Amino acid sequence: MPRTWLDGAISRIEADFARSADTHLVSLPIGGEIDLFFKDETTHPSGSLKHRLARSLFLYALCNGWVHEGTTIIEASSGSTAISEAYFARLLGLPFIAVVPRSTSVEKRAQIEFYGGRLHLVDSADAVYEASHQLARETNGHFMDQFTFAERATDWRGNNNIGESVFNQMARERHPIPAWIVVGAGTGGTSATFGRFVRYRRHATKIAVADPENSVFTPYHASGDRSLVAAVGSRIEGIGRPRVEPSFIRDVVDEMIPVEDLDSIAAMRVLSQLLGRRVGPSTGTNFIGVLALRRRIIEAGEAGSIVSLICDSGERYADLFDDGCVADRFGEGLAERIGAVRAQIRS
Repeated sequence: MPRTWLDGAISRIEADFARSADTHLVSLPIGGEIDLFFKDETTHPSGSLKHRLARSLFLYALCNGWVHEGTTIIEASSGSTAISEAYFARLLGLPFIAVVPRSTSVEKRAQIEFYGGRLHLVDSADAVYEASHQLARETNGHFMDQFTFAERATDWRGNNNIGESVFNQMARERHPIPAWIVVGAGTGGTSATFGRFVRYRRHATKIAVADPENSVFTPYHASGDRSLVAAVGSRIEGIGRPRVEPSFIRDVVDEMIPVEDLDSIAAMRVLSQLLGRRVGPSTGTNFIGVLALRRRIIEAGEAGSIVSLICDSGERYADLFDDGCVADRFGEGLAERIGAVRAQIRS
């Protein structure tokens, strides 16, 4: 079969990559002997950490022969992966359907449609899988299935993956090898990439996953029981899953840090003020994990650095910057939680 279209598709993705600069590593100077850094993934063309994943998934599917000219692409997502995949589908002239929970923010829905994607709404996070398989059957399309293929589509050894990029950017810092890297887990692909990379490069860095309420990843990490399911899905979009996803590699994660949802929102608000721009709630979850590990290092009388991620922009979650909306969704007490986060920074 001629590979003319395939060659052109890969060339377009590679050209898009060549046009894109690396994302910034932002220092958060809050004093002391612990240096904090956040890799700003919002500067990708599609606005989030998931841009890296979407690029890898498209290349993986193309090179495996799963996607051809005219193939309809289907993805199960809480929003950000769907936005990024819609971006690449438009780049290649392919139809795209995003299967997303109804709870997905209106801002994310609008971004999917901006890139030409079509929305297929389901009632809960655990309904996205079967709906995606069904749409793939009906359209004779391809279900990208980020939750299965995230960990294997990315070249974790290097090739400018997020791990290699972070360590290159840290090279001139006073603590160039981070004591910890803190990430969230939706697919588990990011923690798998970092965890494998630090082992491959023989770094002493440990990997922590900050995990929201209603996620099975923390109990799975403790027990190894892959059959675990949650009755409801995570309220922090993009991270936390109601089932153990295939791409979550338990053995490369050194520690899980459970985070209450209201603490994620409080930390999102505080970090947004410290940075002078809005970040999303999963970044707030990361920040809680960073502060917990910072406190541990301080109490041990040690020094070092911690790296985490700004996963996406807070502009995608306008309602979470409204106190009334937060109270309706997460309960009262936000002001007290914000005060506690600020106190932890000062201590």
